[in-house]
Amino acid sequence: MATATAGKPAENMGYVIFLSVVAALGGFLFGYDTAVISGTIRGVSTQFGMDDLQTGWYVGCALVGSIAGVTFAGKLSDRLGRKPVLFLAAVLFAVSSVGCMFSFSVNELVIYRIIGGVGIGVASIISPLYISEISVARYRGRLVTLYQLAITVGIVCSYFVNSLVLKYSLTATFSSYWANTVFVTESWRAMLGMETIPALLFFIILFFIPESPRWQVINYREENALKTMARLFGGQTAYEQITEIKRTIQTEVKSDWRLLLQPGFRKVLFVGVSLAMLGQFMGVNAVLYYGPVFFEEAGLAQGSSLDFQIIVGLVNVFSTVLGMWLIDRIGRKKLVYYGVSGMIVTLVMIGFYFLLNGSTAHFPPELLLGLIMAYIFFCAISICTVIFVLLSEMYPAKVRGAAMSVAGFSLWIGTYLIGQLTPWLLTNLAPQGVFWLFGVMCIPYLIITWKLLPETTGRTLEEIEQMLQE
Repeated sequence: MATATAGKPAENMGYVIFLSVVAALGGFLFGYDTAVISGTIRGVSTQFGMDDLQTGWYVGCALVGSIAGVTFAGKLSDRLGRKPVLFLAAVLFAVSSVGCMFSFSVNELVIYRIIGGVGIGVASIISPLYISEISVARYRGRLVTLYQLAITVGIVCSYFVNSLVLKYSLTATFSSYWANTVFVTESWRAMLGMETIPALLFFIILFFIPESPRWQVINYREENALKTMARLFGGQTAYEQITEIKRTIQTEVKSDWRLLLQPGFRKVLFVGVSLAMLGQFMGVNAVLYYGPVFFEEAGLAQGSSLDFQIIVGLVNVFSTVLGMWLIDRIGRKKLVYYGVSGMIVTLVMIGFYFLLNGSTAHFPPELLLGLIMAYIFFCAISICTVIFVLLSEMYPAKVRGAAMSVAGFSLWIGTYLIGQLTPWLLTNLAPQGVFWLFGVMCIPYLIITWKLLPETTGRTLEEIEQMLQE
């Protein structure tokens, strides 16, 4: 499907969307691998006799891999291209899921979770980067947000798989020892192993997408870039965009890292790093990882808590769709203002739910579900929708991969700390203290967005770069 307006060449939006969806499958695997852990915590910790810190390590160990992944993904993609590194992510996800399914010690399980974490780190950098570099400027926010939508779909799919596997394990029987172990007596293995299917699909479909044309121009493969650009935007626009990319590259200094430390870029690097890290301390990943634990604290059985978590996941998906619709209409900054303000209110209310429930009042668990759904709604339409869009568009072309690695590194440091510390925080601060802490962390996020974040809505990547240089 091509679109055209008076005086402008046709844009092959069907092809643009296809490439964006394929790259976004990396986000689906990211979401699945991140959230599938929530359904396995109880079974794994019971089987291996884990305490709070060991449970936190089991949840957080994949994030160590993610930190490792983001440290090399950007630079590796700058050297080899975006597409080969996406292939690497697909392989890592597949190896991790198979390895976890057949692990018979905590150490083996942790090793394969870390391998999957490397895949998450790689995908979190390269998938949105690829989408950003093949997007039409006026739709780039929505197209890059496909990646965030894919994450939420992966999350809710993992919740469905967890719930279905648990219910299946209660009635199924197998004559095979391995099948009985994986699907019945230790059903957490099947939950982790099901990721192999989408990982293989992602690997296969990557053969049908081209390399990023912007990467090709930067690496002196202009003929290949022109073919891809012409298919995406039409012949005349392809020449114009390649000329603009070459002009922008010529104005940049030679050293990647020194460019990031120049005054204009130093400020925007600080903004990206700060927002990436602070966003993890506002509670969303704690809810995604430990949601069933929170619901069990409210008095639900394990099966019901997993069903509640599915509802939370669905709200996450539909809220992300709304965020995609809004991001190029009202702008990145306004979404943050509205969403984070709502997050603060709901986090305070969730804290009071836990404080008062069982002492001065007896609230139904459905009330907690409603409050968490509201919190997820505000989070999904704002920081979850905006962050990967901003990180993919606010850095110069020649160092975009390296700069995203720096911001991604800080994001995964924050995510690891939340995954590792949440069980300890629950024990020492109680649930209400944890949620109030998350609410406090929202305040600096709002201040940085207000004072330091430039509005990038509707600008081309080259215009954003020029604006920052000036």
